[in-house]
Amino acid sequence: MHDRRVHPGPSPRALAQAGTPRAAGTASATRATARAEAALGAVVGAMVAGEARPQQLEMCRAVAHAIETGRHLVVQAGTGTGKSLAYLLAAVTSGRRVVVATATKALQDQLAGKDLPAAHAAVPFTHAVLKGRANYLCRQRLEELGTPVATPGPPDAAGPVPSGLAAELHRVLAWAEETETGDRADLPFEPSERAWSLLSVGPRECPGAFRCPSGGRCFAERARALAADADVVVVNTHLYGAHLASGGAVLPPHEVVVFDEAHEVEEIMTASLGVELTPGRLRSLAALARPVLSAAPGNEDAPALDRLTEVADRLQQVLAERVGTRVLQAADEEPGRPAPDRGAGLDGQLAPLLELGSTRVRDVLDRLRHSEQESSLFPDEAVTGRRGRALSAASHLVDDLTRLTGPADGEVAWVDGARRSPVLRLSPVDVAPALSRSLWGEVTAVLTSATIPLRLVERLGIPAGSVDRLDVGSPFDFRSHALLYVARHLPDRRSPRADAALHAELEHLVRAAGGRTLALFTSHRATAAAAEALADRLPFRLLVQGDLPKARLLEVFAAEESSCLFATLGFWQGVDVPGRALSLVTLDRLPFGRPDDPLLEARRERAGDAAFALVDLPRAAALLAQGAGRLIRSTSDRGVVAVLDPRLAVAGYRGVLLAALPPMRRTTDRRQVEDFLRRALSAEGR
Repeated sequence: MHDRRVHPGPSPRALAQAGTPRAAGTASATRATARAEAALGAVVGAMVAGEARPQQLEMCRAVAHAIETGRHLVVQAGTGTGKSLAYLLAAVTSGRRVVVATATKALQDQLAGKDLPAAHAAVPFTHAVLKGRANYLCRQRLEELGTPVATPGPPDAAGPVPSGLAAELHRVLAWAEETETGDRADLPFEPSERAWSLLSVGPRECPGAFRCPSGGRCFAERARALAADADVVVVNTHLYGAHLASGGAVLPPHEVVVFDEAHEVEEIMTASLGVELTPGRLRSLAALARPVLSAAPGNEDAPALDRLTEVADRLQQVLAERVGTRVLQAADEEPGRPAPDRGAGLDGQLAPLLELGSTRVRDVLDRLRHSEQESSLFPDEAVTGRRGRALSAASHLVDDLTRLTGPADGEVAWVDGARRSPVLRLSPVDVAPALSRSLWGEVTAVLTSATIPLRLVERLGIPAGSVDRLDVGSPFDFRSHALLYVARHLPDRRSPRADAALHAELEHLVRAAGGRTLALFTSHRATAAAAEALADRLPFRLLVQGDLPKARLLEVFAAEESSCLFATLGFWQGVDVPGRALSLVTLDRLPFGRPDDPLLEARRERAGDAAFALVDLPRAAALLAQGAGRLIRSTSDRGVVAVLDPRLAVAGYRGVLLAALPPMRRTTDRRQVEDFLRRALSAEGR
């Protein structure tokens, strides 16, 4: 939790309310933009080497006007615009309570550590960073764990605590004595997932402050209290999705929401407004409830827990056989006509198994409630805490199983993950109806990104008459500093010689750039194949996704100028490496979704004959733009984006994809690429 409170004068809310009525007319909107513009000027003027950027000023004015008039705003602002300060200063000078939702931790850290403190230089306001419960140390679990962690584990842990884990726990326990936030990010070391799981609790298990013996000292509740008093609250978009799914119970009341990295909103909301179930959730409930129920008189509850574990084992087997496929035919699908990859017989196993699981979870839930009643006269805090978590976990499981056993119209269920760790997911095919009901009529929303996907307004259900759209462009000179190369001569990717030709082309390009390459691929298989083929052919250090954690990989890549980084879709966005170390970005193919992707398949079915134009093309255009956006990150950057897929030069839909890219010069001649890189990397080119 980060909270900074500055009180040199009245709050921005008080200033705004004193001089500006909520029903904004032209005059009040003009005053709002003037306040925002003045604040931006003060902040930029105080920065070392600060310079006015017309794009940033235009965006700041537009956001201020949108907030004052209550109209939603969608802003495309290229890298380098300074969009964070633009919307923050417009927001804090408006006097409205604001939530900023961002898709990546990197941007949250930037806002908390850099942009929000900079904004304080011009405007007095308070802010907080609020995270999901699992990010905070749980005092109740800490109490239950106690001090003897070297050998036996807590009652709801599986088996004894290994010595290495015990050492981690002791370090966290020592930190717990001094931390004010309980935030995992403030730990002086990165704990293992198992260590942290023993000392934290997720939203499905937390019984809430009033039902927890340690609720009055809860770090997560303290963070929520600070957020409730703040003028600006920074969260991740997943937490905002959880807020909507809960009916508005997660975040404090607010009048404005800013979705930064807006290109992620649709997919994050799709996940947040859905349900996921793993066999591990059933096993965890049994493990959590066992010590609670064994403490009850008579100890007649063990068979109920064993029956629950049995369902989990059977569910594991059934789901493992269905990874990557759709299941649980919904009401709006044509009866008797399963999807090509769906086995009706196996669906016949899964649906009854989920019903059985629901029955057995309800049985455990009833036993936990009965245990709570029996122990009310002589409560034990340790047992009370575990019982509260078990009751919460069981209640959430009942709700999720109920939803899974009866998918609604417009929902799709499928099995994700790997065979050893399958996940049953259910999501809305289209998030627009849910967001129309719960979001757009409740707050004023600003959505911004360097790349706004095609038809974003329609796909998110924002009423057309209530939203303005703006593209402020980019401060970078793409036409002079960047070149788009399409390898038109390469064979079709279905050709037997396609991989060898792609690897040869990639080798030529990397050599021309002197390394300095971020090679992006659309699959792990393609990444591994290219790395294996070129490892001995290139005289540069070759870094491959998975060799190191992402942050460490990027550190090494940026520090060692001639190195190359080969990676897949996780690196198509969120990579910021300015300077000579990244002079070439290669994309192995156009990033169209897999034909058998269950969620995309359901969206295509709904779109009918227009599926390619409405589903596949917008998604590919957004991803392509994100990948290409890794190249130019500062005003001095120069380099080449190379698309090793001839379809971008010849396909009839290429215009849509090219329109999503920055205005770079284009070529299909590799000799021009070599010449451009030679000049760009020379002393006069820099």
